[in-house]
Amino acid sequence: MTERQILNHFPNWRDAVRSAGLAPHTANQKLNDEELLEDWGKLVRNRRQIPTREQYRREGKFSPGVFEKHFGPWKGLPARFRDFAKDKSNWTDVVTLLPDPTSTPKIVAEAGTRCLGAKPTIVSGPHSRLADRSTYGNPTDFRGMRHEPINEQGVVFLFGMIAKELGYMVEALQSGFPDCEAKRQVGPDKWQRVRIEFEFESRNFRDHGHPDNGCDVIVCWRDNWHDRPQNLEIIELVSVIKTLSKSDD
Repeated sequence: MTERQILNHFPNWRDAVRSAGLAPHTANQKLNDEELLEDWGKLVRNRRQIPTREQYRREGKFSPGVFEKHFGPWKGLPARFRDFAKDKSNWTDVVTLLPDPTSTPKIVAEAGTRCLGAKPTIVSGPHSRLADRSTYGNPTDFRGMRHEPINEQGVVFLFGMIAKELGYMVEALQSGFPDCEAKRQVGPDKWQRVRIEFEFESRNFRDHGHPDNGCDVIVCWRDNWHDRPQNLEIIELVSVIKTLSKSDD
């Protein structure tokens, strides 16, 4: 049973522990606003966009409910973070990803109200997604790949582009676990066999219920599994291509 399955039935981990008749860990319960906002800001930085409540629940360190107790509605977090990050140069890159409160919002008519006098709606958040169109990741223009991966297939393709530069030679790919058998160079004229599993995010490995003794390396777009078993190596491609992009320049 995964953490995600448990949290589908309980608002947070502590409530699940109490319902099981156990005593939750009580150390370090008190959180200050700065600690919460820093963790939210780190996720914005990693994703290069504002996370939804569900995205933060899966990838963040704390419960979204804790934020709402401290700051009110979830949609107000960008403004609260702006206030927190004011005059803090180390958060400039995150602030640039947040909506500009001084910009003039777009005004569009409500769907189905095209007549004169239709009441306008203020659009201040992300645009609505069209059901009949493809969805892309953030622009990256890394060699032949125009956008960042948004799924596991994109991770496989990207790894194939740079496997040789990472010192890997792919032997076989399969649909079952593990996804890939490869050899990697471990010294001059010396190679070893490794088992690779591809995941969009490293924590998906745990959520999919894979045994950690059946794999050596997780290749992912983003590493968000902070308490993973020590025997699993992680190749985080978002970090790798930043380095390779600089070398290409």
